[in-house]
Amino acid sequence: MPTPVLAALACPHCGADLAPDGNALACAAGHTFDVARQGYVSLLTGRRRAAAPGDSAAMVQARHEFLAAGYFAPLARRLAAVVAGLAPEPGLVADAGAGTGYYLSQVLDALPHAHGAALDLSVYALRRAARAHPRAGAVACDAWRVLPLRSGSVGVLLNVFAPRNGPEFRRVLAGGGALVVVTPTARHLAELREPLGLIRVDPHKEERIAESLAPDFVAEHHQEVSSPLRLDRAGVRTLVAMGPSARHADPVALDRGVAALAEVTDVTAAWTVSVHRPA
Repeated sequence: MPTPVLAALACPHCGADLAPDGNALACAAGHTFDVARQGYVSLLTGRRRAAAPGDSAAMVQARHEFLAAGYFAPLARRLAAVVAGLAPEPGLVADAGAGTGYYLSQVLDALPHAHGAALDLSVYALRRAARAHPRAGAVACDAWRVLPLRSGSVGVLLNVFAPRNGPEFRRVLAGGGALVVVTPTARHLAELREPLGLIRVDPHKEERIAESLAPDFVAEHHQEVSSPLRLDRAGVRTLVAMGPSARHADPVALDRGVAALAEVTDVTAAWTVSVHRPA
């Protein structure tokens, strides 16, 4: 756990600072949290602590394979450029819903003096996020509860295809910080939605996000990023397996739909990158 990341962490029970204690982290009140051998620390509490929630091992493996192939690299580059332009101070970038740490690692490459905190619920994702970048630490936590970060400790908060907890995001951000949200547009994977029965994207999603984040944030600006993809059937299957449709699709029907596709399918990837400032 890099020292600047550790310094930003807070005990999820009492909010006190955390410090190394053998193979664990502990606060002055005696609350202790194990550091997994894969390098991440679990700051989950209650029943969440005993369970293994979040994305499954299969979803995380599919995401790792697809992202490693570079299909979403144009989004990663644009996101890194946007964050670099924000010049975060303090120099901590937290990714709420970091998954494997792919996007956070790209951002840190563009910010040579910054450190990153990868926050996620899935231990399978965090095992990869803990190794994603030498200046990043990985933390298991629930985005819908109190985030285990000190108030005002984050310069930029990333939220890429993940839940948004406006009040907590506002609390952990520094006064001059920024929240950067990435969401799919209605054009995202449109060529696959009908034949594979994928979840549709609300065409008014950006407006709904701005409304849900108010009154904690004010939308500053947004931009669209798109990239054409040429996917064979195996690539399509991996793409579906890594996203939310994997939770709802009938595997038999999905396999049948993928088999009916052309040998290579042209697919549009399209996203909105929006910057929000604390209100």
